[in-house]
Amino acid sequence: MTTVPPTPTSDTPPSLARAWGVVALLCVVAALNYLDRNMLTTMRPSIVAAVPMTNAQFGLLTSIFLWVYGLLSPFAGFLADRFSRSRVIIVSLFVWSVVTWLTAHATTYGELLVARALMGVSEAAYIPAALALISDYHRGSTRSLATGVHMTGIAVGSGLGGLGGWLADRHEWTFAFNFFGLVGIGYSLVLLFALRDAPREQAGTANAAAPVAFGEAAQSLFAQRPFLLALAFFGLLGIAGWGLVGWLPTYFQERFHLTQGAGGLNATAWMSGAGFVGVLLGGAIADRWSRTHPRARILTPAIGLCIAAVGILALATAPALPMAIGGLVVYGLTRNFTDANMMPILCLVADARYRATGYGFLNLVACVIGGVYIYIGGALRDANIGLSIVFLVMTVILVICATLLFLIKPPSSTPTA
Repeated sequence: MTTVPPTPTSDTPPSLARAWGVVALLCVVAALNYLDRNMLTTMRPSIVAAVPMTNAQFGLLTSIFLWVYGLLSPFAGFLADRFSRSRVIIVSLFVWSVVTWLTAHATTYGELLVARALMGVSEAAYIPAALALISDYHRGSTRSLATGVHMTGIAVGSGLGGLGGWLADRHEWTFAFNFFGLVGIGYSLVLLFALRDAPREQAGTANAAAPVAFGEAAQSLFAQRPFLLALAFFGLLGIAGWGLVGWLPTYFQERFHLTQGAGGLNATAWMSGAGFVGVLLGGAIADRWSRTHPRARILTPAIGLCIAAVGILALATAPALPMAIGGLVVYGLTRNFTDANMMPILCLVADARYRATGYGFLNLVACVIGGVYIYIGGALRDANIGLSIVFLVMTVILVICATLLFLIKPPSSTPTA
């Protein structure tokens, strides 16, 4: 990986066709990113049958991924600020796809744990680099929508994660890891020829093209109160997001007496389908509203989270599957207003040179806290405490997250190109 040489910068944005082409390419990567990481949770019975473990140990498989992923995210984001964003994306995709393929060949709990940790290492670099690259290409009124379109790839990948349980019912649990690992390796070779960086825009400072230093980036970010509020917000939001990823398939299987395949598909497909619409709707609303309101990209997800809290409450207390699915759809639709606007919010509160590093710090806090909560969920199950309690806590967390967003007021001096 080579350092990007200083190049002449321009305030002229790339062509819209090229900008949207990059989003299309990255949608596929985002789908593979979330598919590969999430499908393990949808095939718990098959994996536990092949590799015996407790509920807490099974929860730890996701937690270890999140902790490693989160701890490395700031440094992975820094790589995307310091080096070629497109090359960081391609290397990340190739390595995590190899790890996905290797997961299929794990035969002991220790080997599974190592594979999940390596997945965290290899996937950490993708999201900060991808969102920063999209922000480089989309510098005007399309930024939230472009981010939202990219996030539809995540929604698709999360939804397809349910295929893990479905395929495990019909084949060995290893089949999905073998297949999708090879798909990712092949697509990384396609991107090697198709994906390029955007010209770095002028950041409003004399040293915009100077090499980025990690210490300077961290100092700049943590000196801003709005960034600290965003950090607290995104960290708490990780409890809701990752808590559902870790335990919703099991919740559906046990509460509504579903098979492994049906539980996995219901847990992922409904929320992901709603999320697909939510990121597009949240991006479009924020872009349009931002023409008349400077805090539109902040207020749109804040309002969405207040509604999402009602959805989780319905999910946790539902006496029947249709009501639970209805609550899940409400949550998936409105919670994803955040995903369409998180990087645009970061563009409002952070120096343009440190966007990927800043998003890496957001991922760090969200993944560490989310991973702890997944492990707590497994420990509570071992103590015969139902998952409904785990989900009820999320309703309170979502309201707190919305409150933190309402408090963010971007500094007027922050470059937002």
